[in-house]
Order: sequence, then structure tokens, then C-alpha cells
Amino acid sequence: MSKQSIENQTLASKRQPADEQAVQVLRKSVLQAELEPGSRVTENGLADLFALSRGAIRSALHHLSQEGLFLKIPYCGWAVMPISSADAWELYTLRANLEMLAASLASQNMDSSSSTELLRAFEELANACRKQDRTQVAEADFKLHKTIVTLSRHKRLQQQYRIVQQQIRVYIASSDALTPDFQTFIDHHRPIVDAILARDADLAAKLSSEHNLSEGKKLHRHLLTLESARIQA
Repeated sequence: MSKQSIENQTLASKRQPADEQAVQVLRKSVLQAELEPGSRVTENGLADLFALSRGAIRSALHHLSQEGLFLKIPYCGWAVMPISSADAWELYTLRANLEMLAASLASQNMDSSSSTELLRAFEELANACRKQDRTQVAEADFKLHKTIVTLSRHKRLQQQYRIVQQQIRVYIASSDALTPDFQTFIDHHRPIVDAILARDADLAAKLSSEHNLSEGKKLHRHLLTLESARIQA
């Protein structure tokens, strides 16, 4: 991680309570892969790195472990959540089902306000793609999917999604990194958005499921290849 990046994150969070600062700084570092998946970290090391107290870092690590972004290693400290093929399979199969229901319900709930919100989220993704900024694309990609979940107006679905949403952000960024053509992101999401706007619940659910399963399987295959190469080495 660059010194400038660390300084920017620290300055941006100065006016926040220490524990909240630590949560936001560490979460961002994981989501942007500045702390590498699977890497070991210590409370003292992170406190020094981000110029925050060890107590704030400890509290943040426990909080973020509940989000699935850090793992507690007995007697050894902490590790950034590794990205494994098994985890990818569990997440994309779960996500596909949650978002399939969300897309169907969002379609049934469409009104002028919901349409505007959905179109705004899609346009943010399109603008990020035009800028060819992978960090912005990953964040806009996640935001679009989260918007659809919100528009489902299903509180328990939203609660379940919140449990895994930070892990989903990590996996979206990892999956998106495997797509070289930025136009592909627009082409993959536009039919889902159009189906929801058209209030075609069955088509929206089908397209959402197919998209999540396709992207999930792509990442799963990639991680399996990496794991196989490590074993052979």
C-alpha cells in the first residue's frame, strides 16, 4: 500500500470517532486489495500503519470479522479474508438466489421514484466504465446490485444481504478484474435493468440469476486454477 494512500485515508477520517475511523480505513483497504487477501496482520502493525490506536484497531478487526473481511488466527493474530474457490462457490450460489428474488420483487414495485433510483445507479456504472476506472466500476457494480435489493422492499431479504454484502463487494471486485472490456459490464447489466423497469418479474429474476451464476463460475474457475498451480508448485 502506498504512503500517499494511507495518508489520504487517515486525513479523510480525522473528524470521525476512532473506532469508526478504524473500521472504515481497514474496510476500504480490504475492498481495494491494498491489504492482500490471506495476508497476516497484527494489531500493532496496523495501528502503526494507519496512525490509529491499538484499541481502535482491535475493535475494528472484531467488527470486520463479523462482516467476513478478517479472520482471527488463534495465537497468531489476524488475517485478511482469503479468496478461495470454496468461498466463491458458497457466495455466488447464495448471492444468485438472494438477488434473483430481489430482482423479481423490485420489478413488481417499480414506480417513478424507484425507476429514477435504478437508472441513476446504472448510469453511475456506465460512467465508471467510460472512465475505465476499475475501482469505481467495482463500487458502482456493487451499488447497482445493492440498489435492486433495496428496491425489493423486502426487509428480511435486505437483512440477509447485509450480512454478506462486504464479502460480495470483495468478490465483485475480484470477478470484475477478470473482465478486460469495460463495455461488457454495461452490456451485462442493461438487460437486467430494462427487465425491472418493464416490470417483467420473471425475466428480471432469470437474467439476474444467470448473470450472478455466470460471473460466479468464472471467478470460481479462476481461483481453482490458482489453487491447483500452488499445489503443483
